Amino acid sequence: MLRLAPEAAELIGDGYLEVTDTKSAIVARRLLDSGVANPRPRLEPSLDDVTVVIPLYNNADGLLRLLAVLRGHNVIVVDDGSDEPVRIPPRPGRGQVTVLRHESPLGPAAARNAGLRAATTGFVAFLDSDVVPRSGWLEVMLGHFSDPQVALVAPRIVALDSESNALARYEHTRSSLDLGRRESAVHARGIVSYVPSAALLARRAALLGEGGFDESMQVAEDVDLCWRLERAGWRLRYEPAAHVAHDHRVAFRAWFGRKLFYGTGAAPLGKRHSGLVSPLSVPTWTVLASLLFATLSKWGLLGGLVTLATALVRLRRVFTELDNPTRIAAVYLARGYFAGMWRLASAMCRDYWPVTLLAVIASSRIRKIAITMALADGLADWFTHRDSGGLDPVRYVAYKRLDDVAYGTGLWLGVIRARSFEALKPSVPPR
Repeated sequence: MLRLAPEAAELIGDGYLEVTDTKSAIVARRLLDSGVANPRPRLEPSLDDVTVVIPLYNNADGLLRLLAVLRGHNVIVVDDGSDEPVRIPPRPGRGQVTVLRHESPLGPAAARNAGLRAATTGFVAFLDSDVVPRSGWLEVMLGHFSDPQVALVAPRIVALDSESNALARYEHTRSSLDLGRRESAVHARGIVSYVPSAALLARRAALLGEGGFDESMQVAEDVDLCWRLERAGWRLRYEPAAHVAHDHRVAFRAWFGRKLFYGTGAAPLGKRHSGLVSPLSVPTWTVLASLLFATLSKWGLLGGLVTLATALVRLRRVFTELDNPTRIAAVYLARGYFAGMWRLASAMCRDYWPVTLLAVIASSRIRKIAITMALADGLADWFTHRDSGGLDPVRYVAYKRLDDVAYGTGLWLGVIRARSFEALKPSVPPR
């Protein structure tokens, strides 16, 4: 809930606020930073002020496919030690393609940094060689830079292949790179906590000022960059109106391995950003009520209801100045509780699945609860995304659980390698 002074509220009027002076700019900044408003910029930099940087490693076919879409743009290809040095065929018209080569692979972060340093324009668009931007992708994102505090904007990543097999249909619906349809500010603890580096548009000076991507990281370097930029005071935006298609892995072995690889990034992130990588962030009252209900006893039911009633009384105090504070508090309590339960179920099947497996083996009661929650979580997720993938619930739930096992396995492997349990510590969300 955001409290505004009467004069600030008057500026919003019918739900729109036009920035015309310092006063309206201050109100707009607060609305944007809190996440209750989204920008509609009227000005945008020129397309000529953007250089496209493509890190490449052994994907010449993908590069040629991408370059065919980028006609008219200035492009820097960073060949990160490919087995065969990349050769760019001459192309007519505007737009120059420059190739930089690392004689041995240094990693995607180093390749992006090399392109960032070589660029001379005010903005740099990073595109991996396995993506294909859709029409208008750049113009939609560029407008956000009319705000001088915006350092980075990311498009929505959609599937290049959404029909070839069942796994392609699942990835079309539930890709790790697709952050959904809702535009948002990017905050470490927000709904959109980071954006993937497969496609990014950035203010070059901001990235150079923060040292660019961390070249020591082979995974999760995009998350690290987002959080460092945010800590430095920059704003970041997720713009799903811009689409970039990604060539997802749809062969099972490659798909499972990639999900596992993503999971290994949590531990190094935990060392760099303590407290931000928690796999489970749920209010104490939600955990307590859920544990009491899970006892399936009369006293457990009573204790859970008392816990929820206590939380309702405390939440009602926040809304005392509004009409119907009890009703509003009850609505938010119900939303918060069920959202917390789904987070618990998801973490149980994903981040903490080895612990859950041991508990299932040891206790028949826990086994029933765990199976019920695993099925309920998977079916609820399928129902939420049923209109976009066309996959039946049985296969969808099976892929969802394998997706979670792969990521969770990578998470635990990363934790063991790093000898740090920071990435496994649950946390209580800040007030």
